[in-house]
Amino acid sequence: MHKIIADLHTHTVASTHAFNTVTELVEQAKKLGFAALAVTDHGPDMPDAPHLWHFYNIRRLPRVIDGVLLLNGAEANVMDTEGRLDFSNETLADLRMDWIVASIHSQPLGRKSLSFEETTRVWMNIAANPYVDMIGHAEQRNYPFDYERVTKEFAREGKVVELNAASAVVRPGGEENMRNLLRACKRNGVMVAVNSDAHSIYNLGQVGHVLRLVEEEAYPQELIVNLNRQNLVRAFKARGKAAAEELEGMG
Repeated sequence: MHKIIADLHTHTVASTHAFNTVTELVEQAKKLGFAALAVTDHGPDMPDAPHLWHFYNIRRLPRVIDGVLLLNGAEANVMDTEGRLDFSNETLADLRMDWIVASIHSQPLGRKSLSFEETTRVWMNIAANPYVDMIGHAEQRNYPFDYERVTKEFAREGKVVELNAASAVVRPGGEENMRNLLRACKRNGVMVAVNSDAHSIYNLGQVGHVLRLVEEEAYPQELIVNLNRQNLVRAFKARGKAAAEELEGMG
């Protein structure tokens, strides 16, 4: 296990603390041999997020560029302890996006930490949100939660749990949490994705240290959604995504 075939969490210059365009990310994705790339710029309540129009206009880009399936998506921000996001469900229904990530960031949340009970409530409520496909960088040390209880709910609702390769640098201190979260996911049969959370082409697909963790924990390969094309198609089908047929058709 030495690489992934898709990165399901990336950012463009539309999130103005990132550094590359969609075109540049796709060019790098092709060099890496990716079958798909999800562009998931930050939701509107991040201080330097793109305007809401960005998330509508991205649908006008080609679906396949240089053999890479371009997935339009967003990284929605958790706004409160009830798990509300900075996109309403009505907006998410209207956007019809391929891939929605829900993540906790301290700026939109307005708090640098939550209690065990508060974060557990956040993720239990987000698990029930039908528009959320993936849980972003949930191993953060300032936002602990009941891994066993919550991952059971993620499994029941068909959510994908991200293992974020950028966390060790951007959000240090959660390394043991990631291992414990992964173990809970394994016990409860949760789909996971190993992502770079790239903010530049130089980070795209750089997930080796997380793949090593996945190997150490002997995580079932069929549950790692972006490990191969078959797994990704299966995950898209489980999430009711049209991208499943598109990816199959690309062969």
